[in-house]
Amino acid sequence: MAKILLFLALAYTGTLTYFSLIVINFKVSVAGFDPTDKMLHAGAYLFLTGIWKLYFVFKKSDFTRYTANLWWVALASFMFGMLIEVLQGTLTSYRTPDWWDILANSTGVALAVLFFIVLAPTVKKLDRSFLNKL
Repeated sequence: MAKILLFLALAYTGTLTYFSLIVINFKVSVAGFDPTDKMLHAGAYLFLTGIWKLYFVFKKSDFTRYTANLWWVALASFMFGMLIEVLQGTLTSYRTPDWWDILANSTGVALAVLFFIVLAPTVKKLDRSFLNKL
């Protein structure tokens, strides 16, 4: 299961990078703020953080580190979002970095962290052999 999740996490990260750096021609904005775009950003980074965290849950690792590696995944997801915004401003002439995007990305990361913190007691109760059968 961990190998499948690693493949999915890497594929999703690559896809997110690709779509973050290509030309996208549709925009819906209200006074320069695009609420649909921000919801997409939040959802994309919630899923990014979630899939990487699931990889670490199913990877053969110590469950006592469940919360610790959650913070590392969250930090990595946040830094990835920052890097993408920098790359949009430096590698492309058709995309611009946006502080609202960074806030939306961070909101998605925070929601994923909250989800996994709430889920932590349940995950820690799961028998290791049960997870290995998946």
